[in-house]
Amino acid sequence: MTKGIFNIEKFQGLSTPFYYYDTELLRRTLTEIKTEANKHSNYVVHYAIKANANTKLLKIIHEAGLGADCVSGGEINAALEVGFPASEIVYAGVGKSDWEINLGLDNEIFCFNVESIPELEVINELAGTKGKVANVAFRINPDVGAHTHSNITTGLAENKFGIAMRDMESIINCALHMKHVKFIGLHFHIGSQILDMSDFVALCRRINDLQNQLEKHGISVRHINVGGGLGIDYEHPDKSAIPDFKAYFDTYAKYLKLRHGQQLHFELGRAVVGQCGSLITRTLYVKQGDTKQFAIVDAGMTELIRPALYQAVHKIENISSNRPTEIYDVVGPICETSDVFAKGILLNKTYRGDLLAIRSAGAYGEIMASQYNCRKLPKGYTTEDL
Repeated sequence: MTKGIFNIEKFQGLSTPFYYYDTELLRRTLTEIKTEANKHSNYVVHYAIKANANTKLLKIIHEAGLGADCVSGGEINAALEVGFPASEIVYAGVGKSDWEINLGLDNEIFCFNVESIPELEVINELAGTKGKVANVAFRINPDVGAHTHSNITTGLAENKFGIAMRDMESIINCALHMKHVKFIGLHFHIGSQILDMSDFVALCRRINDLQNQLEKHGISVRHINVGGGLGIDYEHPDKSAIPDFKAYFDTYAKYLKLRHGQQLHFELGRAVVGQCGSLITRTLYVKQGDTKQFAIVDAGMTELIRPALYQAVHKIENISSNRPTEIYDVVGPICETSDVFAKGILLNKTYRGDLLAIRSAGAYGEIMASQYNCRKLPKGYTTEDL
């Protein structure tokens, strides 16, 4: 069986479960992003902090020159603390609290991505009390579907995100008459873990139509933000360690009709950090059921909730063993039937104490960990740490 390369000796001395981040792979991924994005003079790439806010990773991403896409005040603080310039921070989110808006205003972040007229009014009011003018872009719900899990599709009319297309012109006109907000752009995001480029083509065509509509009414847009959404290959974490950023950026270059001087912004998260992270867990017991063999490990849905929440599939490897393979269900210790990482998978014959690596866990893993069952939060280690 093809497996990732891990420092097993160092791992043996660490308390499990824990996250391990291959920062060499992360740096190669960031280099590829910058190489491909820089082929287009008007492309600006932000990292979606929600994917993973591990401080060590954020520092590397900041050093690579990406901006920050934040969806909470906590994420704004996390970005600022590791050195992301406020001028490169965008703040999205359907429910921004007053203190979070004030945090953005006080630090003069680049832009608020606004999702409703009531939110726009609050930003204008709060900015007014400070004598400031806030840059705003409007998140438009383009009613474009995506070939992904229903829980991470965000661009349909039925989703809670964004402003309906029919209301786009009225909210822009509303902003143009306010004293403490400045309309600078449009924002879109159709979903996550998207591998079919045709979904992005559909978004481009919708944006082209919307821009034509606005221009008929004399409204120009300086910035277009298409969100992120680019997925990773969960089945082949080594063969496809770095996503096809060339195809992704080239799709927008081919199908999106940008106007002279427009900047195109991206918010990549999973595609940046997903493949560099693995959840390392220790086998507690091997249990023979009536019809199944269970590998019971010390990690659970508290450390990696994606399989329970999204029915997500992660490649799992017994990195302690090269024995012949057997079929296992890999399950955690949490008192929930859904605390299952995989069913009916092949692993090298597994014994108590063997270390398993749950691959492609760098995004929406450690950041979504919980203390359900009064469990400790997992630690995160990098290549440099070991």
